[in-house]
Amino acid sequence: MTGNIWNEIISKLPDPHFLQTFEWGQVKAKYGWVPYYAIWTEDGKFSVSSNYQLLVTKVVAAALILKRTAFRRFSIFYAPKGPLMDWTNESLRKRVLDDLQSFAKKQGAIFLKLDPDVVLGRGVPASVDEVTENSGQAVMSDLKRRGWVESSDQIQFRNTVMVDLSASEEDILMRMKQKTRYNVRLAEKKGVTVRVGTVEDLPALYKMYAETSVRDGFVIRDEEYYMTVWKLFMQEAVNGQPSAVPLIAEVDGEAVAAIFLFMFAGRGYYVYGMSRDKHREKMPTYLLQWAAMKHAKAHGCLTYDLWGAPDVFDESDSMWGVYRFKEGLGGEVVRTLGAYDFAPSKFWYSMYSDVMPRVLNFMRSRGKEKTKQALE
Repeated sequence: MTGNIWNEIISKLPDPHFLQTFEWGQVKAKYGWVPYYAIWTEDGKFSVSSNYQLLVTKVVAAALILKRTAFRRFSIFYAPKGPLMDWTNESLRKRVLDDLQSFAKKQGAIFLKLDPDVVLGRGVPASVDEVTENSGQAVMSDLKRRGWVESSDQIQFRNTVMVDLSASEEDILMRMKQKTRYNVRLAEKKGVTVRVGTVEDLPALYKMYAETSVRDGFVIRDEEYYMTVWKLFMQEAVNGQPSAVPLIAEVDGEAVAAIFLFMFAGRGYYVYGMSRDKHREKMPTYLLQWAAMKHAKAHGCLTYDLWGAPDVFDESDSMWGVYRFKEGLGGEVVRTLGAYDFAPSKFWYSMYSDVMPRVLNFMRSRGKEKTKQALE
């Protein structure tokens, strides 16, 4: 199956996500994963393959499923932000989950992980704006009845902040908190400008990203990984195909901050952000977010995903500081199901999830102790 065909199929399903695109499967294929493309059709058929050649019509559900060998003949499977379907349709949900569980058993999976965008609620919990989505709660109950367990390894953010881009630019700006609007205007007044980056900018952007990771204390991958992702998605969006664009904030022609805006099927995503210490008082990150919203809106996006919010909405959560920044941008908190695992064998799932990490930690600690002794 060509990338365009797969992306066209999933773009017509509910809540299409860029982590379900053909391109994301190709990224992961370079790093030890095998992408499988699963489809469910209106006439009751289910098929899964790593190499489709046939144009498929009347698809009612689909999932990019990634496979990786863990040890011996056992593998782990992961459908990032999938499967895509109408999760409120009980008969379709039963059919898809039945097929996925059967697929996992036949493949000898240690587990199959799903983390679809099934909404459990909106707004900050216990606030006046909190709204519970009963349909999402029903899905969660259904998964638990089937033996799926809430994963201890949540790969993607469970919660996020979504900005509605369907309103006018003036209205979007007015929904921001007053301090945020002030900082956007301040950046403009202080001479910060934003331009669209090119492939030639990528090495410098990675260096800035590495600088940011050291300063803010988070771990990033090697440069090759980001070059693969950025270059693969940096194409002009045509007919709903995925794309990414770096937006670079400059002061007097010098890059001081940047973000990567991903776009697919009507949604923009703020995925990677980076900044330098220099000129931080000029608030370039605020202007970047405003520029990303305008760019996404101009390219047909109706929502802007700020990519992540706390699990616990108080200062104890590691994301609290980042959330306060995002909160000012006028978005709505969206709380989703998170990752659930189906394990055909509870024994091997326990070995992989509980026993192996303890053994590896023990071996690492022993290695550190031996190194310490050698240095004494």
